[in-house]
Amino acid sequence: MQVGLAQINSTVGDLKGNARRIIDACQRLENAGADVILTPELTLTGYPPQDLLFQSDFVPLSLLALEEIHMAVGSATWIVGCVTSNPAAGGSPFFNSAAILEAGHPRRHVNKTLLPTYDVFNETRYFEPGEAPQPVDIRGQIVGITICEDIWTPDYLARPHYSTDPVASLVASGAEAILNLSASPFQLGKPARREAMIRAQAIKFGVPFHYCNAVGGNDQLVFDGNSLSIAADGTLAARLPAFKEASAVASSAGIAPIIPDIESLRLALVLGLRDYSAKCGFHSAVLGLSGGIDSAVVACLAVEALGADKVTGVAMPSPYSSSHSVEDALALAQNLGIDCLNIPISASFETFKAQMRPTFGDRPEDATEENMQARLRGLTLMSLSNKFGYLLLTTGNKSELAVGYCTLYGDMCGGLAVISDVPKTLVYQLARHMNSASACIPVRTIDKAPSAELKPGQLDQDSLPPYDVLDDILRLYVEENHSVRAIAAKGFDPETVRWVARRVDLNEYKREQAAPGLKVTSRAFGMGRRMPIAQRFMES
Repeated sequence: MQVGLAQINSTVGDLKGNARRIIDACQRLENAGADVILTPELTLTGYPPQDLLFQSDFVPLSLLALEEIHMAVGSATWIVGCVTSNPAAGGSPFFNSAAILEAGHPRRHVNKTLLPTYDVFNETRYFEPGEAPQPVDIRGQIVGITICEDIWTPDYLARPHYSTDPVASLVASGAEAILNLSASPFQLGKPARREAMIRAQAIKFGVPFHYCNAVGGNDQLVFDGNSLSIAADGTLAARLPAFKEASAVASSAGIAPIIPDIESLRLALVLGLRDYSAKCGFHSAVLGLSGGIDSAVVACLAVEALGADKVTGVAMPSPYSSSHSVEDALALAQNLGIDCLNIPISASFETFKAQMRPTFGDRPEDATEENMQARLRGLTLMSLSNKFGYLLLTTGNKSELAVGYCTLYGDMCGGLAVISDVPKTLVYQLARHMNSASACIPVRTIDKAPSAELKPGQLDQDSLPPYDVLDDILRLYVEENHSVRAIAAKGFDPETVRWVARRVDLNEYKREQAAPGLKVTSRAFGMGRRMPIAQRFMES
Protein backbone atom coordinates (compact mmCIF):
# COMPACT_ATOMS: atom_id res chain seq x y z
CA MET A 1 0.00 0.00 0.00
CA GLN A 2 1.49 3.33 -1.10
CA VAL A 3 0.88 5.95 1.60
CA GLY A 4 0.80 9.65 0.76
CA LEU A 5 1.47 12.31 3.41
CA ALA A 6 -0.24 15.68 2.87
CA GLN A 7 1.45 18.05 5.32
CA ILE A 8 -0.97 20.99 5.05
CA ASN A 9 -0.96 24.51 6.53
CA SER A 10 -4.61 25.09 7.45
CA THR A 11 -6.13 28.37 8.62
CA VAL A 12 -8.59 28.05 11.48
CA GLY A 13 -12.14 28.58 10.21
CA ASP A 14 -11.24 28.91 6.53
CA LEU A 15 -13.38 25.96 5.48
CA LYS A 16 -13.35 26.71 1.76
CA GLY A 17 -9.65 27.53 1.66
CA ASN A 18 -8.70 24.49 3.72
CA ALA A 19 -10.88 22.23 1.55
CA ARG A 20 -9.13 23.53 -1.57
CA ARG A 21 -5.69 22.86 -0.03
CA ILE A 22 -6.78 19.33 0.90
CA ILE A 23 -8.12 18.60 -2.57
CA ASP A 24 -5.06 20.02 -4.32
CA ALA A 25 -2.60 18.08 -2.14
CA CYS A 26 -4.54 14.81 -2.32
CA GLN A 27 -4.95 15.00 -6.09
CA ARG A 28 -1.20 15.57 -6.48
CA LEU A 29 -0.54 12.51 -4.34
CA GLU A 30 -3.06 10.45 -6.31
CA ASN A 31 -1.23 11.39 -9.50
CA ALA A 32 2.04 10.37 -7.83
CA GLY A 33 0.68 6.87 -7.14
CA ALA A 34 -0.61 7.05 -3.56
CA ASP A 35 -3.20 4.44 -2.59
CA VAL A 36 -4.14 6.03 0.73
CA ILE A 37 -3.52 9.65 1.71
CA LEU A 38 -3.21 11.09 5.22
CA THR A 39 -3.92 14.70 6.18
CA PRO A 40 -3.28 16.30 9.60
CA GLU A 41 -5.64 16.31 12.57
CA LEU A 42 -8.62 18.67 12.11
CA THR A 43 -7.07 19.87 8.87
CA LEU A 44 -10.46 20.89 7.50
CA THR A 45 -11.30 23.24 10.40
CA GLY A 46 -7.75 24.16 11.32
CA TYR A 47 -6.32 23.36 14.75
CA PRO A 48 -7.42 24.38 17.30
CA PRO A 49 -10.87 25.68 16.30
CA GLN A 50 -11.73 26.38 19.97
CA ASP A 51 -15.16 27.94 20.55
CA LEU A 52 -15.79 28.41 16.84
CA LEU A 53 -17.19 24.90 17.20
CA PHE A 54 -20.08 26.31 19.23
CA GLN A 55 -21.09 28.76 16.48
CA SER A 56 -24.34 27.27 15.25
CA ASP A 57 -23.37 27.01 11.57
CA PHE A 58 -19.71 26.12 11.89
CA VAL A 59 -19.80 22.34 12.15
CA PRO A 60 -22.67 21.91 9.62
CA LEU A 61 -20.77 24.07 7.11
CA SER A 62 -17.60 22.10 7.73
CA LEU A 63 -19.48 18.88 6.96
CA LEU A 64 -20.73 20.40 3.70
CA ALA A 65 -17.11 21.20 2.85
CA LEU A 66 -16.23 17.60 3.68
CA GLU A 67 -18.85 16.43 1.15
CA GLU A 68 -17.20 18.63 -1.50
CA ILE A 69 -13.87 16.99 -0.71
CA HIS A 70 -15.49 13.55 -0.94
CA MET A 71 -16.79 14.37 -4.42
CA ALA A 72 -13.24 15.17 -5.54
CA VAL A 73 -11.80 11.81 -4.47
CA GLY A 74 -10.40 9.77 -7.34
CA SER A 75 -8.53 6.49 -7.27
CA ALA A 76 -7.07 6.73 -3.76
CA THR A 77 -8.54 6.65 -0.25
CA TRP A 78 -8.35 10.06 1.43
CA ILE A 79 -8.27 10.27 5.23
CA VAL A 80 -9.20 13.78 6.30
CA GLY A 81 -9.08 15.30 9.79
CA CYS A 82 -12.44 16.87 10.60
CA VAL A 83 -15.12 17.46 13.23
CA THR A 84 -18.27 15.35 13.32
CA SER A 85 -21.37 15.68 15.46
CA ASN A 86 -22.08 13.38 18.38
CA PRO A 87 -25.61 12.02 17.84
CA ALA A 88 -25.96 10.80 21.44
CA ALA A 89 -28.10 12.77 23.86
CA GLY A 90 -25.33 12.98 26.46
CA GLY A 91 -21.65 13.82 26.45
CA SER A 92 -19.76 16.45 24.51
CA PRO A 93 -21.36 17.63 21.27
CA PHE A 94 -18.61 16.67 18.82
CA PHE A 95 -16.01 14.10 17.86
CA ASN A 96 -12.47 14.80 16.71
CA SER A 97 -12.58 12.54 13.68
CA ALA A 98 -10.76 11.06 10.72
CA ALA A 99 -13.08 10.79 7.71
CA ILE A 100 -12.32 7.89 5.36
CA LEU A 101 -13.29 9.04 1.87
CA GLU A 102 -13.49 6.68 -1.11
CA ALA A 103 -15.09 7.36 -4.47
CA GLY A 104 -18.47 5.67 -4.78
CA HIS A 105 -18.57 4.59 -1.12
CA PRO A 106 -20.29 6.10 1.94
CA ARG A 107 -18.12 8.13 4.27
CA ARG A 108 -16.67 6.27 7.24
CA HIS A 109 -15.31 7.79 10.46
CA VAL A 110 -12.80 6.96 13.14
CA ASN A 111 -12.93 9.10 16.29
CA LYS A 112 -10.06 10.19 18.52
CA THR A 113 -9.89 8.12 21.68
CA LEU A 114 -7.51 10.03 23.97
CA LEU A 115 -8.36 13.70 24.49
CA PRO A 116 -5.59 15.82 26.06
CA THR A 117 -6.49 18.41 28.69
CA TYR A 118 -3.04 19.69 29.67
CA ASP A 119 -0.71 22.46 28.49
CA VAL A 120 -2.36 24.21 25.50
CA PHE A 121 -4.94 21.45 24.98
CA ASN A 122 -8.54 21.53 26.19
CA GLU A 123 -10.19 18.91 24.00
CA THR A 124 -12.68 17.55 26.52
CA ARG A 125 -14.38 20.95 26.42
CA TYR A 126 -15.47 20.15 22.87
CA PHE A 127 -15.10 16.47 22.07
CA GLU A 128 -16.45 13.14 23.23
CA PRO A 129 -13.83 10.38 23.29
CA GLY A 130 -14.22 7.67 20.69
CA GLU A 131 -15.16 4.17 21.73
CA ALA A 132 -12.63 1.32 21.79
CA PRO A 133 -10.77 1.66 18.48
CA GLN A 134 -11.20 -0.99 15.81
CA PRO A 135 -9.06 -1.54 12.71
CA VAL A 136 -10.54 -0.77 9.31
CA ASP A 137 -10.08 -2.40 5.93
CA ILE A 138 -8.58 -0.03 3.37
CA ARG A 139 -7.92 -1.48 -0.05
CA GLY A 140 -7.61 -4.97 1.38
CA GLN A 141 -5.18 -4.07 4.18
CA ILE A 142 -6.21 -3.92 7.83
CA VAL A 143 -4.98 -0.65 9.35
CA GLY A 144 -5.40 1.21 12.60
CA ILE A 145 -6.30 4.89 12.24
CA THR A 146 -5.30 7.06 15.19
CA ILE A 147 -5.37 10.79 15.89
CA CYS A 148 -2.43 12.60 17.53
CA GLU A 149 -2.63 11.80 21.28
CA ASP A 150 -3.74 8.24 20.56
CA ILE A 151 -0.14 7.19 19.85
CA TRP A 152 1.63 9.18 22.60
CA THR A 153 2.97 7.20 25.52
CA PRO A 154 3.67 8.29 29.12
CA ASP A 155 7.37 7.61 28.55
CA TYR A 156 7.58 10.52 26.12
CA LEU A 157 4.98 12.99 27.36
CA ALA A 158 3.76 13.65 30.89
CA ARG A 159 -0.01 13.42 30.78
CA PRO A 160 -3.04 12.27 32.78
CA HIS A 161 -3.45 8.53 33.14
CA TYR A 162 -5.46 6.89 30.39
CA SER A 163 -7.11 3.55 30.94
CA THR A 164 -6.70 2.46 27.32
CA ASP A 165 -3.82 2.10 24.87
CA PRO A 166 -5.32 2.61 21.40
CA VAL A 167 -2.29 1.32 19.51
CA ALA A 168 -2.08 -1.88 21.57
CA SER A 169 -5.80 -2.48 21.05
CA LEU A 170 -5.57 -1.93 17.30
CA VAL A 171 -2.58 -4.22 16.84
CA ALA A 172 -4.20 -6.91 19.02
CA SER A 173 -7.25 -6.69 16.75
CA GLY A 174 -5.19 -7.30 13.63
CA ALA A 175 -3.95 -3.88 12.47
CA GLU A 176 -1.04 -4.32 10.05
CA ALA A 177 -0.06 -0.62 10.05
CA ILE A 178 -0.82 2.47 12.12
CA LEU A 179 -1.86 5.69 10.39
CA ASN A 180 -1.81 8.83 12.51
CA LEU A 181 -3.31 12.26 11.78
CA SER A 182 -1.65 14.82 14.02
CA ALA A 183 -1.55 18.48 15.03
CA SER A 184 1.44 18.40 17.35
CA PRO A 185 2.66 21.91 18.23
CA PHE A 186 6.35 22.72 18.09
CA GLN A 187 8.54 23.22 21.11
CA LEU A 188 12.30 23.07 21.40
CA GLY A 189 13.49 19.46 21.30
CA LYS A 190 10.08 18.01 20.55
CA PRO A 191 10.59 16.87 16.93
CA ALA A 192 13.40 14.51 17.96
CA ARG A 193 11.46 13.26 20.99
CA ARG A 194 8.38 12.66 18.87
CA GLU A 195 10.33 10.73 16.25
CA ALA A 196 11.99 8.59 18.92
CA MET A 197 8.59 7.76 20.39
CA ILE A 198 7.11 6.71 17.03
CA ARG A 199 10.16 4.58 16.29
CA ALA A 200 9.84 2.90 19.70
CA GLN A 201 6.16 2.21 19.05
CA ALA A 202 6.90 0.69 15.62
CA ILE A 203 9.52 -1.62 17.11
CA LYS A 204 7.37 -2.54 20.11
CA PHE A 205 4.35 -3.55 18.04
CA GLY A 206 6.16 -4.71 14.92
CA VAL A 207 4.08 -2.64 12.50
CA PRO A 208 4.90 0.39 10.32
CA PHE A 209 3.76 3.85 11.42
CA HIS A 210 2.75 6.62 9.01
CA TYR A 211 2.47 9.97 10.76
CA CYS A 212 1.14 13.17 9.13
CA ASN A 213 1.60 16.35 11.16
CA ALA A 214 0.21 19.84 10.64
CA VAL A 215 2.48 22.71 9.68
CA GLY A 216 2.09 26.47 10.07
CA GLY A 217 1.18 29.04 12.70
CA ASN A 218 -2.25 29.44 14.26
CA ASP A 219 -2.30 32.21 16.88
CA GLN A 220 0.17 31.25 19.61
CA LEU A 221 0.90 27.76 18.28
CA VAL A 222 3.41 26.82 15.60
CA PHE A 223 3.26 23.39 13.97
CA ASP A 224 6.52 22.06 12.59
CA GLY A 225 5.45 19.35 10.14
CA ASN A 226 8.21 16.73 10.20
CA SER A 227 5.74 14.06 9.00
CA LEU A 228 7.18 10.55 9.13
CA SER A 229 6.99 7.00 7.86
CA ILE A 230 8.78 4.42 10.00
CA ALA A 231 9.08 0.73 9.13
CA ALA A 232 8.18 -2.09 11.49
CA ASP A 233 11.83 -2.56 12.47
CA GLY A 234 12.17 1.12 13.39
CA THR A 235 13.94 2.16 10.19
CA LEU A 236 13.10 5.70 9.10
CA ALA A 237 11.56 5.44 5.64
CA ALA A 238 10.52 9.06 5.09
CA ARG A 239 10.67 12.45 6.79
CA LEU A 240 8.99 15.47 5.22
CA PRO A 241 10.57 18.92 5.58
CA ALA A 242 10.14 20.96 8.75
CA PHE A 243 8.25 24.27 8.84
CA LYS A 244 6.91 24.16 5.29
CA GLU A 245 3.98 22.63 3.43
CA ALA A 246 4.88 19.41 1.65
CA SER A 247 3.24 16.35 0.16
CA ALA A 248 4.88 13.12 -0.89
CA VAL A 249 4.39 9.40 -1.28
CA ALA A 250 6.27 7.87 1.63
CA SER A 251 8.14 5.30 -0.46
CA SER A 252 9.70 8.02 -2.59
CA ALA A 253 9.66 11.01 -0.23
CA GLY A 254 13.25 10.77 0.92
CA ILE A 255 14.43 11.86 4.34
CA ALA A 256 14.58 15.59 5.03
CA PRO A 257 17.45 16.55 7.33
CA ILE A 258 17.13 16.99 11.08
CA ILE A 259 17.31 20.68 11.95
CA PRO A 260 19.34 21.71 15.05
CA ASP A 261 17.37 23.26 17.91
CA ILE A 262 18.63 26.84 17.47
CA GLU A 263 17.79 26.79 13.76
CA SER A 264 14.42 25.20 14.53
CA LEU A 265 13.75 28.07 16.93
CA ARG A 266 14.51 30.61 14.21
CA LEU A 267 12.35 28.83 11.65
CA ALA A 268 9.48 28.43 14.11
CA LEU A 269 9.46 32.12 14.98
CA VAL A 270 9.65 33.15 11.33
CA LEU A 271 6.79 30.81 10.37
CA GLY A 272 4.68 31.86 13.35
CA LEU A 273 5.15 35.55 12.56
CA ARG A 274 4.52 35.09 8.84
CA ASP A 275 1.33 33.09 9.35
CA TYR A 276 -0.01 35.27 12.16
CA SER A 277 0.41 38.32 9.94
CA ALA A 278 -1.10 36.74 6.84
CA LYS A 279 -3.96 34.93 8.56
CA CYS A 280 -4.93 38.09 10.47
CA GLY A 281 -4.87 40.20 7.29
CA PHE A 282 -1.74 42.27 7.93
CA HIS A 283 0.65 43.03 5.09
CA SER A 284 3.38 44.94 6.93
CA ALA A 285 4.81 45.42 10.40
CA VAL A 286 6.33 48.10 12.61
CA LEU A 287 8.52 47.83 15.68
CA GLY A 288 10.61 50.02 17.92
CA LEU A 289 14.37 49.81 17.44
CA SER A 290 16.22 50.59 20.66
CA GLY A 291 19.68 49.48 19.62
CA GLY A 292 19.26 46.53 22.01
CA ILE A 293 19.41 42.80 21.40
CA ASP A 294 15.70 42.02 21.63
CA SER A 295 14.48 44.51 19.04
CA ALA A 296 17.37 43.56 16.77
CA VAL A 297 16.42 39.87 16.83
CA VAL A 298 12.74 40.63 16.22
CA ALA A 299 13.62 42.93 13.32
CA CYS A 300 15.70 40.19 11.68
CA LEU A 301 12.87 37.67 12.11
CA ALA A 302 10.35 40.14 10.71
CA VAL A 303 12.42 40.82 7.60
CA GLU A 304 12.76 37.11 6.91
CA ALA A 305 9.06 36.51 7.52
CA LEU A 306 7.62 39.48 5.65
CA GLY A 307 10.35 41.02 3.50
CA ALA A 308 12.42 44.15 4.10
CA ASP A 309 9.96 46.35 2.21
CA LYS A 310 7.20 45.32 4.64
CA VAL A 311 9.01 46.20 7.87
CA THR A 312 9.41 49.67 9.39
CA GLY A 313 11.64 50.35 12.36
CA VAL A 314 11.27 53.34 14.66
CA ALA A 315 14.03 54.85 16.79
CA MET A 316 12.54 56.90 19.65
CA PRO A 317 15.42 58.36 21.67
CA SER A 318 14.74 59.92 25.06
CA PRO A 319 17.02 62.11 27.21
CA TYR A 320 18.64 58.92 28.56
CA SER A 321 19.27 57.16 25.26
CA SER A 322 22.96 56.69 24.57
CA SER A 323 24.39 57.80 21.26
CA HIS A 324 25.55 54.27 20.51
CA SER A 325 22.00 52.92 20.91
CA VAL A 326 20.69 55.21 18.18
CA GLU A 327 23.73 54.43 16.03
CA ASP A 328 23.18 50.68 16.48
CA ALA A 329 19.48 50.96 15.62
CA LEU A 330 20.27 52.85 12.42
CA ALA A 331 23.06 50.42 11.52
CA LEU A 332 20.72 47.47 12.01
CA ALA A 333 18.10 49.08 9.77
CA GLN A 334 20.72 49.72 7.09
CA ASN A 335 22.00 46.13 7.30
CA LEU A 336 18.46 44.79 6.92
CA GLY A 337 17.44 47.26 4.23
CA ILE A 338 14.38 48.51 6.14
CA ASP A 339 13.05 52.02 6.62
CA CYS A 340 13.85 53.50 10.02
CA LEU A 341 11.96 56.50 11.33
CA ASN A 342 13.60 58.72 13.95
CA ILE A 343 10.92 60.13 16.26
CA PRO A 344 12.48 61.53 19.47
CA ILE A 345 10.29 61.56 22.58
CA SER A 346 12.36 64.01 24.66
CA ALA A 347 10.15 67.03 24.04
CA SER A 348 6.89 65.18 24.68
CA PHE A 349 8.42 63.60 27.80
CA GLU A 350 9.30 67.02 29.23
CA THR A 351 5.85 68.36 28.32
CA PHE A 352 4.09 65.48 30.05
CA LYS A 353 6.26 65.79 33.16
CA ALA A 354 5.43 69.49 33.32
CA GLN A 355 1.74 68.72 32.92
CA MET A 356 1.84 66.29 35.85
CA ARG A 357 4.10 68.38 38.12
CA PRO A 358 1.26 70.29 39.84
CA THR A 359 -0.33 66.96 40.74
CA PHE A 360 2.84 65.11 41.70
CA GLY A 361 4.16 68.05 43.74
CA ASP A 362 7.60 67.56 45.26
CA ARG A 363 7.59 63.76 45.03
CA PRO A 364 10.92 62.59 43.60
CA GLU A 365 11.14 61.01 40.16
CA ASP A 366 10.90 57.22 40.21
CA ALA A 367 9.55 54.38 38.06
CA THR A 368 6.63 56.65 37.14
CA GLU A 369 8.83 58.81 34.94
CA GLU A 370 10.60 55.73 33.54
CA ASN A 371 7.25 54.28 32.53
CA MET A 372 6.19 57.59 30.96
CA GLN A 373 8.94 57.15 28.39
CA ALA A 374 7.89 53.59 27.60
CA ARG A 375 4.28 54.68 27.25
CA LEU A 376 5.16 57.58 24.96
CA ARG A 377 6.97 55.07 22.77
CA GLY A 378 3.95 52.79 22.88
CA LEU A 379 1.72 55.71 21.90
CA THR A 380 4.02 56.53 18.99
CA LEU A 381 4.09 52.97 17.69
CA MET A 382 0.35 52.44 18.11
CA SER A 383 -0.29 55.68 16.21
CA LEU A 384 1.81 54.42 13.31
CA SER A 385 0.04 51.06 13.48
CA ASN A 386 -3.37 52.72 13.33
CA LYS A 387 -2.50 55.22 10.62
CA PHE A 388 -0.76 52.82 8.23
CA GLY A 389 -2.31 49.46 9.12
CA TYR A 390 0.95 47.98 10.43
CA LEU A 391 1.06 44.96 12.71
CA LEU A 392 2.90 46.22 15.78
CA LEU A 393 5.48 43.70 16.99
CA THR A 394 6.46 43.80 20.64
CA THR A 395 10.04 42.89 21.44
CA GLY A 396 10.02 41.77 25.08
CA ASN A 397 11.56 38.40 25.95
CA LYS A 398 10.34 35.70 28.34
CA SER A 399 12.72 36.67 31.15
CA GLU A 400 11.43 40.26 31.24
CA LEU A 401 7.79 39.23 30.92
CA ALA A 402 8.18 36.70 33.72
CA VAL A 403 9.35 39.19 36.35
CA GLY A 404 7.43 42.22 35.08
CA TYR A 405 10.47 44.06 33.74
CA CYS A 406 8.22 45.65 31.14
CA THR A 407 5.69 48.48 31.03
CA LEU A 408 1.99 47.89 30.65
CA TYR A 409 0.65 50.10 27.82
CA GLY A 410 4.26 50.91 26.96
CA ASP A 411 6.71 48.43 25.50
CA MET A 412 4.00 45.76 25.92
CA CYS A 413 1.79 47.48 23.33
CA GLY A 414 1.33 45.46 20.18
CA GLY A 415 -0.40 42.79 18.17
CA LEU A 416 2.15 39.97 18.44
CA ALA A 417 4.87 39.29 21.03
CA VAL A 418 7.34 37.49 18.79
CA ILE A 419 9.95 36.39 21.37
CA SER A 420 7.84 36.39 24.54
CA ASP A 421 8.61 32.68 25.02
CA VAL A 422 12.34 33.05 24.37
CA PRO A 423 14.46 33.55 27.53
CA LYS A 424 17.08 36.30 27.40
CA THR A 425 20.01 33.89 27.32
CA LEU A 426 18.42 32.13 24.34
CA VAL A 427 17.85 35.49 22.63
CA TYR A 428 21.64 35.99 22.66
CA GLN A 429 22.19 32.49 21.24
CA LEU A 430 19.66 33.19 18.52
CA ALA A 431 21.31 36.52 17.66
CA ARG A 432 24.73 34.90 17.31
CA HIS A 433 23.25 32.08 15.25
CA MET A 434 21.57 34.50 12.84
CA ASN A 435 24.74 36.55 12.57
CA SER A 436 26.73 33.45 11.67
CA ALA A 437 24.78 33.29 8.40
CA SER A 438 24.54 37.03 7.76
CA ALA A 439 26.05 39.68 10.01
CA CYS A 440 22.90 41.77 10.26
CA ILE A 441 23.04 42.63 13.98
CA PRO A 442 25.79 45.10 14.97
CA VAL A 443 28.40 43.39 17.14
CA ARG A 444 28.10 46.10 19.78
CA THR A 445 24.40 45.29 20.19
CA ILE A 446 25.32 41.74 21.16
CA ASP A 447 28.36 42.61 23.29
CA LYS A 448 27.10 45.53 25.36
CA ALA A 449 25.35 45.15 28.72
CA PRO A 450 21.56 45.26 28.27
CA SER A 451 19.73 48.37 29.47
CA ALA A 452 16.25 49.85 29.22
CA GLU A 453 17.86 53.32 29.22
CA LEU A 454 15.04 54.95 31.15
CA LYS A 455 17.30 56.72 33.67
CA PRO A 456 20.99 57.71 33.78
CA GLY A 457 23.43 54.80 33.78
CA GLN A 458 20.70 52.18 34.02
CA LEU A 459 21.57 48.50 33.45
CA ASP A 460 19.24 45.50 33.59
CA GLN A 461 21.50 43.81 36.13
CA ASP A 462 20.94 46.70 38.58
CA SER A 463 17.39 45.38 39.04
CA LEU A 464 17.62 41.72 38.02
CA PRO A 465 19.80 38.72 38.82
CA PRO A 466 22.30 37.79 36.10
CA TYR A 467 20.29 36.47 33.17
CA ASP A 468 21.88 33.02 33.24
CA VAL A 469 20.81 32.63 36.88
CA LEU A 470 17.41 34.21 36.30
CA ASP A 471 16.64 32.00 33.32
CA ASP A 472 17.59 28.81 35.16
CA ILE A 473 15.31 29.74 38.07
CA LEU A 474 12.48 30.69 35.72
CA ARG A 475 12.76 27.40 33.85
CA LEU A 476 12.42 25.47 37.09
CA TYR A 477 9.63 27.65 38.52
CA VAL A 478 7.53 28.38 35.43
CA GLU A 479 8.15 25.45 33.09
CA GLU A 480 8.77 22.64 35.58
CA ASN A 481 6.60 23.87 38.49
CA HIS A 482 9.28 23.37 41.16
CA SER A 483 8.77 24.99 44.54
CA VAL A 484 11.00 27.74 45.90
CA ARG A 485 12.45 25.29 48.40
CA ALA A 486 13.20 22.69 45.69
CA ILE A 487 14.90 25.29 43.49
CA ALA A 488 17.03 26.58 46.36
CA ALA A 489 18.03 22.99 47.14
CA LYS A 490 19.64 22.84 43.69
CA GLY A 491 22.20 25.41 44.82
CA PHE A 492 20.53 28.74 44.04
CA ASP A 493 20.55 31.55 46.59
CA PRO A 494 17.25 31.23 48.53
CA GLU A 495 16.65 34.98 48.67
CA THR A 496 17.12 35.26 44.89
CA VAL A 497 14.75 32.37 44.28
CA ARG A 498 12.10 33.89 46.55
CA TRP A 499 12.46 37.26 44.82
CA VAL A 500 12.07 35.72 41.35
CA ALA A 501 9.08 33.59 42.35
CA ARG A 502 7.36 36.56 44.00
CA ARG A 503 7.93 38.74 40.93
CA VAL A 504 6.49 36.05 38.66
CA ASP A 505 3.39 35.77 40.82
CA LEU A 506 2.87 39.53 41.25
CA ASN A 507 3.04 40.24 37.51
CA GLU A 508 0.39 37.84 36.33
CA TYR A 509 -1.91 40.84 35.75
CA LYS A 510 0.54 42.26 33.21
CA ARG A 511 0.79 39.02 31.27
CA GLU A 512 -3.00 38.74 31.22
CA GLN A 513 -3.01 41.95 29.16
CA ALA A 514 0.00 41.16 26.97
CA ALA A 515 -0.07 40.60 23.22
CA PRO A 516 -0.28 36.94 22.21
CA GLY A 517 3.12 35.34 21.86
CA LEU A 518 4.54 32.41 19.89
CA LYS A 519 4.98 29.26 21.99
CA VAL A 520 8.39 27.58 21.55
CA THR A 521 9.20 26.14 25.00
CA SER A 522 7.53 23.45 27.06
CA ARG A 523 5.41 26.03 28.89
CA ALA A 524 4.71 29.51 27.62
CA PHE A 525 2.85 32.36 29.23
CA GLY A 526 -0.59 32.47 27.64
CA MET A 527 -2.91 29.62 26.72
CA GLY A 528 -0.65 26.95 28.22
CA ARG A 529 -0.38 28.53 31.69
CA ARG A 530 -3.55 29.51 33.51
CA MET A 531 -2.82 31.22 36.81
CA PRO A 532 -5.13 33.40 38.94
CA ILE A 533 -4.32 37.07 39.28
CA ALA A 534 -5.94 37.68 42.66
CA GLN A 535 -4.40 34.94 44.83
CA ARG A 536 -2.47 34.75 48.08
CA PHE A 537 -0.69 31.43 47.94
CA MET A 538 2.83 31.77 49.30
CA GLU A 539 5.23 29.01 50.19
CA SER A 540 5.89 29.03 53.92
